[in-house]
Amino acid sequence: MEFLLTSLVVAVMPGSGVLFTIAAGLARGTRAGVIAAFGCTLGIIPHMIAAISGLEAVLHAGAPAFQALKYLGVAYLLFMAWSTFRDTSALVPEADSTPRSFRRVIASGVLMNILNPKLTLFFFAFLPQFVNTRAPSAYLRMAELSAYFMLITFLVFVGYAQCASAARRQVISRPGVVRWMRRVFAGAFAALGVRLAFF
Repeated sequence: MEFLLTSLVVAVMPGSGVLFTIAAGLARGTRAGVIAAFGCTLGIIPHMIAAISGLEAVLHAGAPAFQALKYLGVAYLLFMAWSTFRDTSALVPEADSTPRSFRRVIASGVLMNILNPKLTLFFFAFLPQFVNTRAPSAYLRMAELSAYFMLITFLVFVGYAQCASAARRQVISRPGVVRWMRRVFAGAFAALGVRLAFF
């Protein structure tokens, strides 16, 4: 229960994945928001595999490798900030979205969480506390807890997506609000990038 509650807190805390999911829900509706949530959740898998295979210890011990991962994440967040700030397209109805655009949403969500060193730290510092690493079933236990974390993350992000979609109709009818929101999201992505750089 302690693991589940802590995972819930980690998932609810605003971060790049939450911001990305909300932006997708506002821009293209519930379906796009859910797809963004799915993409962000898939981005957790490499961290899970690394933790189970022991690569987390290598990353933690090798400062250059961890720093490289961190600054790739910083660069991607700053890229997202610039792209959002430069975007001047109108918000379109959900029905106009194409499957290709959804593939881009998933790819962006996956990449965002792959380059999130906070997830690396989560799986290295937090997950092992709930696993007896000497037990024969340690790998299975880590996989089970990781699956719980992924499920919690997905459900929380879907909730964010639905809230964003519910406010979408009021947003797309006001161009001034759309411009303001894009600036806020761009600033938030940039702020997350700067914060991560000094994390």
